[in-house]
Amino acid sequence: MPGFLEYVTFAEVGDGHAVYPPGDPHVERAQAMVAAFGPVFGYAEQMGVKVFLLTDMLAVSPPLEAYLTKTVGGLDVADPRLWAVYQAGLAELFGSMPFVDGLMVRIGEGGEVYAEDGWDYSSKLAVTTEASVRTMLRALLDTAGAAGREVIFRTWTVGVGAVGDLHTSPESYTQVLGGFDDPHLIVSTKYTLGDFYSHLPLNTTLLAGGHRRVVELQARREFEGFGSLPNDLGPLHRQALREFLAANPRVEGVWNWTQDGGPLRAGPMSLHLRAGFWQLYDLNTYATGRLAWDPDADSAQVTADWAYRTFSADPATVAAIGQAMALSRQAVTTGLYIGPYADRSVRALGLEPPPMMWIFEWDIPTGDSAALDSIYAVTGGRVDAAIDEGEQAVTLARRMRDLVATTDPGTWRDAALRAHFTRTLDYQVNLFETLGAYRTMVLRHAQWLDTGSPAAHHGWRSARTAYRDARDVHRQRYGGDLDLPAYHFTAADLGAQRADRDPAMAWAARLLLGSILLVVLLGLRGRGFGGAAARGLLLGAVRPWRVAALPVPGSRVDRMLVWLLPAGVLMASRLVFTWFAAPAHLLVTLGGWALFALVVRFAVGRRDPFHLWAVVGGVALLRSVLLLAALAGRGPGRYWFVFWTVPALRAVYVTVAVAAFCWLFVATAVILRDRYGLRRRRAAGLTLTAAGVPLGVLSGLVAVVGLEDALTAWNDQLALLPWGLSRILGITVHLGVPASLPGYAAGVGVTLAAVGLLLTAGRRPGLG
Repeated sequence: MPGFLEYVTFAEVGDGHAVYPPGDPHVERAQAMVAAFGPVFGYAEQMGVKVFLLTDMLAVSPPLEAYLTKTVGGLDVADPRLWAVYQAGLAELFGSMPFVDGLMVRIGEGGEVYAEDGWDYSSKLAVTTEASVRTMLRALLDTAGAAGREVIFRTWTVGVGAVGDLHTSPESYTQVLGGFDDPHLIVSTKYTLGDFYSHLPLNTTLLAGGHRRVVELQARREFEGFGSLPNDLGPLHRQALREFLAANPRVEGVWNWTQDGGPLRAGPMSLHLRAGFWQLYDLNTYATGRLAWDPDADSAQVTADWAYRTFSADPATVAAIGQAMALSRQAVTTGLYIGPYADRSVRALGLEPPPMMWIFEWDIPTGDSAALDSIYAVTGGRVDAAIDEGEQAVTLARRMRDLVATTDPGTWRDAALRAHFTRTLDYQVNLFETLGAYRTMVLRHAQWLDTGSPAAHHGWRSARTAYRDARDVHRQRYGGDLDLPAYHFTAADLGAQRADRDPAMAWAARLLLGSILLVVLLGLRGRGFGGAAARGLLLGAVRPWRVAALPVPGSRVDRMLVWLLPAGVLMASRLVFTWFAAPAHLLVTLGGWALFALVVRFAVGRRDPFHLWAVVGGVALLRSVLLLAALAGRGPGRYWFVFWTVPALRAVYVTVAVAAFCWLFVATAVILRDRYGLRRRRAAGLTLTAAGVPLGVLSGLVAVVGLEDALTAWNDQLALLPWGLSRILGITVHLGVPASLPGYAAGVGVTLAAVGLLLTAGRRPGLG
């Protein structure tokens, strides 16, 4: 059962009010929890059921966190003094509820995303090193052992910290837990090398080790429809248990997630034994129990026994249900996965993306370029095979529906269950048709981005129409269904809308490049309408040291065009880059250029700014040429496709782009010195200040908004990372981006500006 801090008053810490002062509601709340749930746990213990409380570590409440900060100096999870407080709480728990048999601990997930509204108990991802894991376990086991209780430690670490691969790496498992022997320690591990997905190997960390082990299985598969789809896991669970038991005699039990795993509201509103078509995934609960009793049991016979007990005593009906369920695994693994990608082991951003990246946690077909382009690249040219899988899944789903629909209604014990079953199979057919159309659309689009093939372009546009029609039918039919909920296609539509604009954006980039070419030609000529402005911009971009010698043009048109033209190209190129759909990106990029330009304009005072604008504008055009050249092929989609999938070209582009960005500061300092008579130190100082101001202002703005919120808004508009990432896991948490980063960046900006101002002051004449 979830909980730990909720039952603890920390009465044994300090003077009894060290953590929670007199009158603190946490004390009465904990006492009320013990009074309310204690009898329930006690009854379970009397009936022979062991009761474990499970918690994420580091579990905290605001007063507890404040107490630890005051006494230990912070949340130093490698410090035994911190764990002494938790030991006192655990001892109190075992004393107030002696029928609790132990504590289960998870360290790999947590944070504010798991906090409940109005409930100030939360957790932090803090136990992320080998030393902190061992210190934590030693403290908890000392307390549990003294009370005759046990600690179950889950190896689920999902890539966070130095122990991030503890769940999947035998080497890390040995390094972290090797030699850590305690009879009260049980290690619990999911049976796959990853989460409860298909297409993953069995977990090799369960094949060895000296600890008592529990194998984690899941009956209501969260990533495969939350039990809304037929999904007979019996053969898979049988294979896993037989292999683990044969290799490791320390495997002593299973933990079957009957109902739990993932948010309850992300799937059908079913509750095991109570509401919805729970009988469908009850098969896996029943089968896991049978297999834990006898791992050699015939899985097909187990399924037949379940169908007999649940639906019908008629042999023909039982056989039809058995045949349908025998097809269920292939239907699920082809309908919800893209096989040529799912069968590969992939690493990205230091993490191991799951085999179902195109459907992101749990019912959100994703539209982001990072996932979809990478999936296409990993398929290794097997696009046709990946698309065919979707069609095969629909065929299998229809076959399953026909098998059940043609059974004699009179042979069913409950007509409502037969109706539930056939409706479920109709839902599966519709869902797989919709996902199949979407799969075809995104893979053909990526194929066009990669190859430019007219056939791929035609396939993409045809599939787009089929997807939209299927999506609309799916939403209309299942949008309000609590038993068979519609998938959410918000992220998919965001990505599709941007993909639709790629051809137009490519043409816009070509037109802008053509306009810049005209500026170059006019600059080479240097005469006529706008000739002086074009000449200044051309020299400012590539030879800023020659701009100072240019005469101030007499034409007002030239003095306007020298800043208006690059400003227009700068804005237009960034609008094209963002599909005209990302104001957050424009605010940061154009705001940075504008702030830089304002500072250097202020630096030249009342002197004519023509030469300054020629240099700043020329470099802006140079940067725009680089970006537009990358967009001119097949639009922003192609830009991001190369960025995510072609590391060599990405490295070249980033190197050149950074060099061009740095060139802005060099060119600005040169023109301030050569044209406006500033000494080297003063010119460098003003340039440094101009660089620091936009960094400080924009980073400060992000800090005020909040990094997670800012990244979420930016990502929603550009569709680069999974749309659900911020809503489910948190972009900053999942990618390990410090939330304090904008504050530090703002500090760096302020420091640069201050140092620059210091450089501009206090110089004696003659020292340059």
